[in-house]
Amino acid sequence: MLIDRLNKKSPIFYLTWKDLTNIKSIKSNNTYHYKTINLEKTYQTITTQVIDQQILLITLNRPEVGNALNTMMGQELYELWRDITEDCGEMRCAILTGTGNKIFCAVGDLKERNGMTKIQWKRQHEIFERHYWEMTDLPIPLIAAVNGHAYAGGLEMALSCDFIYASRTARFALTEVTLGIMPGAGGTQNLPRAIGERRAKEIILTGKPFSAESAYEWGLVNYLFDAEQVLEEALKTARVIAKNAPLSIKQVKKSIRYGSQMELKTAFRFEVESYNHLIDTADRIEGVEAFNEKRPAQFKGS
Repeated sequence: MLIDRLNKKSPIFYLTWKDLTNIKSIKSNNTYHYKTINLEKTYQTITTQVIDQQILLITLNRPEVGNALNTMMGQELYELWRDITEDCGEMRCAILTGTGNKIFCAVGDLKERNGMTKIQWKRQHEIFERHYWEMTDLPIPLIAAVNGHAYAGGLEMALSCDFIYASRTARFALTEVTLGIMPGAGGTQNLPRAIGERRAKEIILTGKPFSAESAYEWGLVNYLFDAEQVLEEALKTARVIAKNAPLSIKQVKKSIRYGSQMELKTAFRFEVESYNHLIDTADRIEGVEAFNEKRPAQFKGS
């Protein structure tokens, strides 16, 4: 029985899809344990598309409920992020967006959560935690193309990306305190780091939405575009990133993410260690040769 298995302390990702999602009778007979990206896989709550053979577009695809995050979406995203981390293949950059041009992700699915027991709620949240942790540690850049409103877990998802492009009409909020909970997927950590502690406290403690213009002014969003241009502009940037040396990109991500949590001198040493990983690579040789030969470099990730 689902309840018996959820009451156990065994890792939840060993459960089947049927077990994981039977909380609200979502049906599936599959068990997913991939070791590489399955680009032909059909998902129920997201879509994936490969662009230019090197860019992976991931779209949250539950438009009937504002692309709300439910158990199935959390598990599908977790497994996708895990597959990318284990073997990203030819992928050099990824973009996360939502179906439509009004809503990126409108909170968690509260209809699914209605009536959950304490154990069911906690086990579902463990799935969400794994999704956000894997997402944050991706070896390739992940750009959030926020095509519309991003509330609660939707904003936390955008915050977990490397940077954000957003629609001028988007609105943002962390509304959890109005529901008797609190941000639990990085909101209290990522938001203060992005815009400062005092402003983040006001946003989280009030639960009030704020505009895309404010998000841009505060440094949460890199650029604002018309809704129909957000994905196009994100793709332009992804194509620029994809031309660069993938091993360099990976080390830069690691250096910034972990170095920012260290004391400055320690962080500098960590940066040098990351730098040294690139010296004995074919891409380093190719980059220097291409510069001297006045031609575009052809990086292979080796």
